[in-house]
Amino acid sequence: MGHAVTDAIVAEAQVQRGMHVLDVASGTGEPALSIAVLLQGTGRVVATDISDGPLKIGEQRARERGLSNIEFVPADVHHLPFADGEFDRVTSRLGVMFFADLPQALREIHRVLKPGGRASLLAWGSMQQPYFETTLGTVLRLLPEITMPASGANMFRFGPAGVLSGLLQEAGFAVVEEKETKVAWNWPGTPEDLWEWFQEVTVPFKPLFAAIPAERREEVNAHVVAELAARYDSREVGFEASIVLASGTR
Repeated sequence: MGHAVTDAIVAEAQVQRGMHVLDVASGTGEPALSIAVLLQGTGRVVATDISDGPLKIGEQRARERGLSNIEFVPADVHHLPFADGEFDRVTSRLGVMFFADLPQALREIHRVLKPGGRASLLAWGSMQQPYFETTLGTVLRLLPEITMPASGANMFRFGPAGVLSGLLQEAGFAVVEEKETKVAWNWPGTPEDLWEWFQEVTVPFKPLFAAIPAERREEVNAHVVAELAARYDSREVGFEASIVLASGTR
């Protein structure tokens, strides 16, 4: 689903051959892998994540692609194990929403950038977009007594204009830019599989799913799948995702 989102942050980062790039909260490797390909064997890409398991998947993907200019390092963004001014670029795709201490994390990103280096962050926009309205929104409409957990609400904290760019400025970044844009976010499979996957991987919403009464679960599932089916063309479930891109220079 994330190809267009990856393309958006890679373009925003303005990477050039020979650069040293740090990717924070890489998970299974994106956009670090795409950046390594773009560098065409030059420079250095370091993919980090607080969890080692997903990084091992990223390492396997790098080997399959024959990439020699990328490494995978378990690291906490709040305490990055790198020297001051080590990187030309820092990227993070859909990771910034999960930083426990955002000011500290942004200061660390600022610290490891070279003077003139650029950080580019990508986050979800508002919840009021089809991907979330057909899934979470359907649950909340059917069960108005259930409220969105704080962990879920944080996913959309950067939807209002200026929030993420303001935090970058507070962390010491200059030439700060922010924009909201729309990209394709399409599930290559059936509505049923998408809903099952969504419930498994979207950890911030687990308390919401757990609060669905057992006697209402079949009804809720049927309504969500029906909403998703309206966007299904027999090949994929199609969405246009609203994302926020913010960049700043050290």
